[in-house]
Amino acid sequence: MTGRYVTALRDIDRTAVATVGGKGANLGALARVDGVRVPEGFCVTTDAFRQAVAGAPAVADGLRRLARTDPDDRETIRTVAAGLRRAVEGVALPADVADALTGAVERLGGEVGYAVRSSATAEDLPTTSFAGQHDTYLNVVGPAEVGAHVRRCWASLFSERAVTYRRRHGVDDRTVAMAVVVQRMVIPDAAGIMFTADPVTGNRTTVSLEAGFGLGEALVAGLVNPDVFTVRGGRVIARTVADKRRAVLPVPGGGTRERDVDPARREQPALTDDQAVRLARLGRLVEAEFGCPQDVEWALVGDDAYVLQSRPITTLFPVPAVSDGARHVYLSVGHQQMMTDAMKPLGLSMWRLTAMTPMHEAGGRLFVDATPLLADPARRAGLLEMIGRSDPLARDALQAALERGDGLPAGTPPSAGPPSAGTTTGTTTAGPPPTRDAAPAPDADPAVVAELVERSRASLAALRRDIRGRSGPALFDFLDEAFEEHRRVLTDPRSARVLMAGMEAAWWLTDRLGEWLGERSAVDALTLSVPGNVTAEMGLALLDVADVIRPYPEVVAFLGTVGDDDGFLAELPARPGGERARAAVADFLDRYGMRGAGEIDITRPRWCERPTTLVPLILDHVRNVAPGAAARRYAQGRETAERTAREVLARLRALPDGDRRADEARRMIDRVRAFTGYREYPKYDIVCRYLVYRQALLGEADRLVRAGVLGDREDVFYLTFEEFRAVAATHRVDHGLIHRRREEFRTHQALTPPRVLTSDGERFDGAYRRDDVPDGALVGLAVSSGVVQGRARVVTDLARAALEPGDILVTACTDPSWTPLFVAAAALVTEIGGRMTHGAVIAREYGLPAVVGVTGATRLIRDGQRIRVHGGDGYVELLG
Repeated sequence: MTGRYVTALRDIDRTAVATVGGKGANLGALARVDGVRVPEGFCVTTDAFRQAVAGAPAVADGLRRLARTDPDDRETIRTVAAGLRRAVEGVALPADVADALTGAVERLGGEVGYAVRSSATAEDLPTTSFAGQHDTYLNVVGPAEVGAHVRRCWASLFSERAVTYRRRHGVDDRTVAMAVVVQRMVIPDAAGIMFTADPVTGNRTTVSLEAGFGLGEALVAGLVNPDVFTVRGGRVIARTVADKRRAVLPVPGGGTRERDVDPARREQPALTDDQAVRLARLGRLVEAEFGCPQDVEWALVGDDAYVLQSRPITTLFPVPAVSDGARHVYLSVGHQQMMTDAMKPLGLSMWRLTAMTPMHEAGGRLFVDATPLLADPARRAGLLEMIGRSDPLARDALQAALERGDGLPAGTPPSAGPPSAGTTTGTTTAGPPPTRDAAPAPDADPAVVAELVERSRASLAALRRDIRGRSGPALFDFLDEAFEEHRRVLTDPRSARVLMAGMEAAWWLTDRLGEWLGERSAVDALTLSVPGNVTAEMGLALLDVADVIRPYPEVVAFLGTVGDDDGFLAELPARPGGERARAAVADFLDRYGMRGAGEIDITRPRWCERPTTLVPLILDHVRNVAPGAAARRYAQGRETAERTAREVLARLRALPDGDRRADEARRMIDRVRAFTGYREYPKYDIVCRYLVYRQALLGEADRLVRAGVLGDREDVFYLTFEEFRAVAATHRVDHGLIHRRREEFRTHQALTPPRVLTSDGERFDGAYRRDDVPDGALVGLAVSSGVVQGRARVVTDLARAALEPGDILVTACTDPSWTPLFVAAAALVTEIGGRMTHGAVIAREYGLPAVVGVTGATRLIRDGQRIRVHGGDGYVELLG
């Protein structure tokens, strides 16, 4: 029974999505698997759908209207979608389609009950499930009714929720079609849903079953609370038996009806443990067929289990690929780098090639395998202490992963794992993780900072000089050498000593001043306006740019009109003061144009490429900041730091043994002032180098476009570095691979990465263990002291930020490109961050009260809402 309009399930495989839709292709594949029962049936193909709607001009008109409709215009979408549904449901089946459908139903049994299920070409796929978006009808009796319900399934392609879902996932309505699966009804004793991975934690070793009496529609529709069985390792490890008062049952003659469950059965389990274990084994067969965790609808008739449909669980975060069979615990790099967005393949491979720590990719993000450190008791405590000082949520997540009880492999030699906690981001190195009571490192010579900076500048100048003129395989060979130099500069042991000297001195002051003076926030004041912080200097430098532009109203007015025109600099000289304004912006870009949002991803644009990103910030400074603010703020910060140092030392000298304590504190204060500013420099060096790499690689991409090898320069973003090398050498490219990578990236963008992930797929995000905050307050990590009340501005895109004096910046995370916005904010709240991440360091530098690591801040705080930020106590109050 295989034809243009109708195809038997047994004749279908997974390659037939375009003909029978995702659900049909999956069921056809499962019908071929030994040990898997699929109810007998057939698919009405997408050719039948297209043939039917071809005679309905209203459908084509509606699709054209949808294509022109703004995605945010919900009312128009609702109206057009409703018209499309009416048009499709009202079409008459073409005679050849009707004949094929009637013949298939007669061959299957004629006047018996059938399940009629939608099967769109974009559903039940690895990247889009469309679960619940299209219609299913049960116990449809006879060919005529099957035909009517096929049209209803076709019409459900244009339900408002399906259209909205497609828009959210970038699927064009004009590219999808609807097939329909028709199967003989199975009348089950019990039915339900099975997830072959825990849908909440992501654990791939767990199967979760939900079961009820009668048809599974009662569970899908939420009419009953199901029994829940958790199966792991071939046994039921947890069960919850619900009070199942209602069931959906088939009605003679067609259709279904809700019925009361016999009171004597309501609290009886719908499954025995043995049945649950056998269903879990069936789930593993289904999962093995598709190669990823599945959401399976099943029905049980006696002891015979049937698979009614199966779709990928698209919400699970992927797991790094490992082959040793051991349990691994991974730490997110993005949370340490303050950039948790998905990265494209070229960005991922470049970061891995230039990092000092081996990294693993999953879901478009990078992770460090912390297993060797965690498995070694001698190093575990140091890692947890180091992580905990910076990001308590990450420490709590690691601790929770350790307490899961599944065990870790035995400790391995230090060389097998991350060299230290300082390398979890891959940007710096350090010695063994220090403990809380460790003595500070020996004094580092402040002159070393100047030497390190000069060495970095010389190496960068050589890179810029030597890369010129290189292309093709010679460029990639040169970059191999450049990456070696990149790592050599960053792994200079002197750099590690300077970084650790500054951090350990800050920790020492926090601990000792808290112990001796009860002073928790002095370190924040002591680190104001430290010299040599290249990121803080950048934020102040943009204030200087605003000072140049402010006196020229025609320039200010023009900048307000540039929009997305990145060529605006060339037009500035035509206006009074324009040449000075152009020179000021150009000088800023010469120094800082390598920066940009998400800058650890080499595929993301830089300020020098899109200078319009800076225009709203410059204009805000022109309007809201007084002239000379940069020098004034820096001087005020330095004066506050010096005054705080004098006050602290005087109070210490008044204590017993005060001279010794004051002398120790003086050394630590000097060390903090000398070395803390350098903390931002290694990242600055990396980003400078990344601009050079990016420009060279894009130049190579342009050459490949001119040669007709690539259609667009940004195609190379979806290749790894080595794949790009091969294309440059052979002038051959797999365009299908690039297309698949684009789709994967879109899927990865929708995922939220965990702070900690295990090789079992279980995610741990950590929690604060605090009971000392007001009811209703949002808890976070105190990183910069002070209390500020003001209007929250929830900002998701730096280019669209608009802060006024007194506003509090609320955002997901900040990397150095956000620094210019800090000078306009009264306080800072972020969802991600730690005590030593970018936002915290710069907030302290600017004296900006800040709370970071506030889970869900951009969702729980409304834009424009009044809030109070308690920077020293680590919480945010919502005031109304």
